Amino acid sequence: MTTLEFKSLLVDAKVIVVKVGSSLVTNDGNGLDKLAIAAWATQIANLVAQGKQVILVSSGAVAEGMQRLGWKKRPTAVNELQAAAAVGQMGLVQMYEFCFSQHQLHTAQLLLTHDDLADRKRYLNARSTLRTLLDLKVIPIINENDTVVTDEIRFGDNDTLASLVANLIEADALVILTDQRGLYSADPRQDKLARFIDHALAGDAALEKMAGGAGSSVGTGGMLTKVLAAKRASRSGAHTIIASGREADVLVRLAAGERIGTHLQTTEMKTTARKQWLADHLQLRGKLSLDAGAIKVLKLEGKSLLAIGVTAVEGHFERGEVVACCDAEGHEIARGLVNYSSAEALRIMRQPSADIEKILGYVEASELIHRDNLVLM
Repeated sequence: MTTLEFKSLLVDAKVIVVKVGSSLVTNDGNGLDKLAIAAWATQIANLVAQGKQVILVSSGAVAEGMQRLGWKKRPTAVNELQAAAAVGQMGLVQMYEFCFSQHQLHTAQLLLTHDDLADRKRYLNARSTLRTLLDLKVIPIINENDTVVTDEIRFGDNDTLASLVANLIEADALVILTDQRGLYSADPRQDKLARFIDHALAGDAALEKMAGGAGSSVGTGGMLTKVLAAKRASRSGAHTIIASGREADVLVRLAAGERIGTHLQTTEMKTTARKQWLADHLQLRGKLSLDAGAIKVLKLEGKSLLAIGVTAVEGHFERGEVVACCDAEGHEIARGLVNYSSAEALRIMRQPSADIEKILGYVEASELIHRDNLVLM
């Protein structure tokens, strides 16, 4: 696509996930910014009037809680973060409800953890709820459930959460609003020759090398998390836009076709819902190392993974849990639902399928991972 042909990726999007960062919602950590939140509500109401469906992923609960509690520095202790989130979430949802009500729009609060999306039944329930809310023209306000989250089940940042939500509902576009203009070839605060990236392909490895660390003391994400979020969202066919939330009417202008921020286009076909669910697992239970033959079969022929192609088994997992499939260098090439536990996999690896019953005394399946339960990364 040439520059002349390029238009905003939001123009044709019908289902949109919008993520706003803590620094935008809380005026750089100084408490909830009522004017800014009112502006988001006005812009989203405009998109809804155009027939678009919008989900808002909003940071800000911890930052607002810190302000209410008089804390100047973001705590590191989990119990203090949870307390700040519990206090701040009250103010955050009340503010959104008030601002959207000015446009005769209802809101709904959804607080999620990784476990909610890792569990297949809860994943489907969450998707059904979100789709119903959108059909009712209700604006879902989503945040990580910091009040109960632990390191083992947390998303880590709302950029990741927003990309998972985009995949969950098979959104057309993900808009990540930040306090930066977009993505640069280097940190513009340190390199005067840094080049602004206005258009690229999501998942391009070069983008990850360009992205730096967190740019704000208020939030937890940086440009790298946004680039990785775009890569993840692209697997379900969603484009990503990274733009400054300080631009006036940024959402409305993007929807009108104006080129603002960095547009990361996907060329991926929409992944089937079940395989997308597998791809979105953030915590894997184990790792299988594969030989070159097994990798070729998975990548080029789309076949199942057999035990004979596994050279090593790491971690402790049970039948039906999600594991990573890696090459000799440890790079993940696929993941899937395993048909045997780690103890069983250790016994049958490098062995032909016909010998599984002789080794274990029974056969759960001839494949270690069936192709229907496996997704390439």
